Amino acid sequence: MFSKILIANRGEIACRVIRTARRLGIRTVAVYSDADRDALHVALADEAVHIGPAAANESYLSKEKIIAAAQRTQAEAIHPGYGFLSENADFAEAVEAAGLVFIGPSPASIRAMGLKDAAKALMERACVPVVPGYHGDGQEAGFLADQTAAIGFPVLIKARAGGGGKGMRRVDRPEDFEASLEAAKREAKSAFGDDAVLIEKYLTKPRHIEIQVFGDSHGNAVHLFERDCSLQRRHQKVIEEAPAPGMTEEMRNAMGEAAVRAARAIDYRGAGTVEFIADVSDGLSPDRFFFMEMNTRLQVEHPVTEAIAGVDLVEWQLRVANGEPLPKTQDELTINGWAFEARIYAEDPSRGFLPATGTLSRLRFPESDVRIDAGVREGDTITPHYDPLIAKLTVHAPDRAAALAKLTRGLEKMQVAGTTANLDFLIRLSRQSDFAAGHPDTGLIDRDVEALTSARQPDDAALAIAAIVEAGGFAEAAGNDPWLSLGPWQLWGEASRPVTLHFAGGHQICRVAAKGRSLFSVAFDDRIILVRLLAGEGFARHVEIDGRQSQLDVFETSSGVTLFLDGQTHLFHRLDLLDGGEEEASGGDRVIAPMPGLVKIVRVREGDPVAKGQALIVMEAMKMELTLTAARDGIVESLHVGEGDQTSESAVLLSLRPEDAA
Repeated sequence: MFSKILIANRGEIACRVIRTARRLGIRTVAVYSDADRDALHVALADEAVHIGPAAANESYLSKEKIIAAAQRTQAEAIHPGYGFLSENADFAEAVEAAGLVFIGPSPASIRAMGLKDAAKALMERACVPVVPGYHGDGQEAGFLADQTAAIGFPVLIKARAGGGGKGMRRVDRPEDFEASLEAAKREAKSAFGDDAVLIEKYLTKPRHIEIQVFGDSHGNAVHLFERDCSLQRRHQKVIEEAPAPGMTEEMRNAMGEAAVRAARAIDYRGAGTVEFIADVSDGLSPDRFFFMEMNTRLQVEHPVTEAIAGVDLVEWQLRVANGEPLPKTQDELTINGWAFEARIYAEDPSRGFLPATGTLSRLRFPESDVRIDAGVREGDTITPHYDPLIAKLTVHAPDRAAALAKLTRGLEKMQVAGTTANLDFLIRLSRQSDFAAGHPDTGLIDRDVEALTSARQPDDAALAIAAIVEAGGFAEAAGNDPWLSLGPWQLWGEASRPVTLHFAGGHQICRVAAKGRSLFSVAFDDRIILVRLLAGEGFARHVEIDGRQSQLDVFETSSGVTLFLDGQTHLFHRLDLLDGGEEEASGGDRVIAPMPGLVKIVRVREGDPVAKGQALIVMEAMKMELTLTAARDGIVESLHVGEGDQTSESAVLLSLRPEDAA
């Protein structure tokens, strides 16, 4: 076995590889950029080497710097993780040329599957069914439009290189094709350096089911069953599960055998995933699944496979790269129970899943019965430079219902403050009726997006608790008794004070009255809530609200209060009286940058009339394109940025004036 390996990645996958390597007695070398100097993966590794600025193309995407770091530290092999250089055949080739072992497939295997169009042609020759569409070399817009017309709408435009939803657009109408093609090509060029696309028929009720495969250098290849990854937003996975609900042994065998044929067709070595799309308009059927692509690396969602198969896939990677045969044969692999994985992101689902940044001033995970894969810890910062993943939560149970219940409970026990996170969205999604019944499909989130993502207004219980916190009631219960400082005005009545609460979408005025050491009443316009603070430690306690007990934790900063109450997170803001406030992004008279990023396209000029909803500026931030639109009709009064400009969060990009203004 290797004595030392370098991990050419960051975040949770770097931490994941380090933990398995440590268990096997293998020393690890981390690499880090300026932005990751104090990152968790750096702290966990035995050694760490600085490789450049925060920009990925100057650090984590620099083949030369990473190989030099491996040679400098005398590492024997390089594990690429996923993302960055993990599916870069030139990098794998350079690693081997430097006398190091690439912990992954051969450069030839990566190249064979690296371009989706060539991969589909190869799969057709291997008798693996592929999605109907155009996979050729022609890239002229008019030609692609003609091919699309022949295929029939709706279609999916997909970058032939890369993955993760980048360079992908669904098109339902001919009049939308040209703009969607331009956007897909632009995004693909930025993400992968290749703007070529392919066109596929879009199945109206599909499921995304993928098969984990593994090969070795001795000619062996197996599959480790399926994962259902149908729950997606922006073509990126959100909750994955294994096995797939409703899967029959006949279909599992058909998909597994097709995936192994795909792996054998390219003499595959190491961990890989063959992704299929299944037409479930009439249920799962072994004659209605189609090859989409093969990921020649470990997948983000690999923990659910590990849970049901009882294996460590990173250990398998290390052993196979060391020349050992696969640890198990196909007959020795069995499915045990059910597993789910949820991805907790710093993002705002109510704003189209807009990525978020910020310092994780509170980050608490469930203490037991779940698996957490995280690349950050409390106090770390989510920056605009990389993917905004906070953690992955994986659960395992004997059956689907028990596993899903455990997933919901685990998500409810998580606490994130300091940045916007998608926890509430994930909790709602775990309870969505079709998903809970075992009927996921890739359109589920879009169909139910309003119910899943709308900003939740605080209920009476949250409002009452927040009011008591703002009034100083928690400090009083801890023995500091700030109420005594209110002065003699309260001698002729009960101790009380007015409070105004501010939250997303509104505010609430109320009055808090102290009824005793730990008993309060909170009066709103038309109702009174009684709250008793029960035993607890610090701001973690039980509370009794109108006779019903709840679990509560309070996290307080100068800018606001975050309540973690019965599995829900409620954020209340404190206004800065010296700050006049900014308008929301793309709102009112100004278009505001929602986060730091690069201005890719400016679609208007000063003096142009614009209509509500019209695209004005296209930004690129955190590996995705953001189109900023006009909130109302008006005239472009001034432009503050140009194409190619870098901009900071909350910067004013464009100003509008009313059409009838002088």
